[in-house]
Amino acid sequence: MQSKVLRRSVRYCALLPSSYDIDKARRYPVLYYLHGLGDNEQSLLNLGGWNLVENLREKNTIGEFLILAPEGGRSFFINSRDARLRYEDFFIREFVPAMEAKFRARAGRASRAITGVSMGGYGALHMAMKYPQMFVAVSSHMGALIKQIPAALTDARDLGRGLNFLSEVFGQPFDRAFWDRNSPFTLARQARGLSRLKIYFDCGDEDGFGFDAGTVAFHELLKSRGVAHEFHIYPGGHDWDFVSKHMGASMEFHSHAFGLKPSKK
Repeated sequence: MQSKVLRRSVRYCALLPSSYDIDKARRYPVLYYLHGLGDNEQSLLNLGGWNLVENLREKNTIGEFLILAPEGGRSFFINSRDARLRYEDFFIREFVPAMEAKFRARAGRASRAITGVSMGGYGALHMAMKYPQMFVAVSSHMGALIKQIPAALTDARDLGRGLNFLSEVFGQPFDRAFWDRNSPFTLARQARGLSRLKIYFDCGDEDGFGFDAGTVAFHELLKSRGVAHEFHIYPGGHDWDFVSKHMGASMEFHSHAFGLKPSKK
């Protein structure tokens, strides 16, 4: 689709249930899927996630909903510090309305949810904590959750050693205040209406980026605020193998959040 906000075209992948082309009058809930760093809008298809979803439907484990996955590059799915990349504005103001008009989506918050993996998990939690009025549910697998970003990570020398992509979003020099303002931790502390949001997130106990510690810290924050959520630390690292083992749980979580009952065979 062509974006006025980003001033370029944005690729996306629409994963539709088999009934979509059969029942032309039917409308569906929508799950927005945000990919990880280094992946793209087709990652759910290319890595086997769509096969997993179809298997769950064949087993009558989940109901039918649309999955819409935009290409997010290395944006972390937020507006950049220098405002040159306004990805969050694109997603909220353009992508969601355009997709729900193009594909027969059910209207309203009760039929809209968001999920993501790694960088996309950060993006999904960021969106849901900032706009809880838009989403009925959010989930994240091994999301990029860091309670307090280490000073060494933001050092200019480190940003030149393979971490320069962070400067594209968070500024050069790295703007810690900007990072904090956009952190799911900060947004969760400030958010109102989280009691209506269904929340699921997990991470591996050997996550190579240390996101397991951030995941536990995020759980503790929500717990301290009395916000109901489902949280798990499972065996595993930071890879698609971990995601594939647990994506079924998040898909069931979203199916239940949409109030869907699997069709009877």
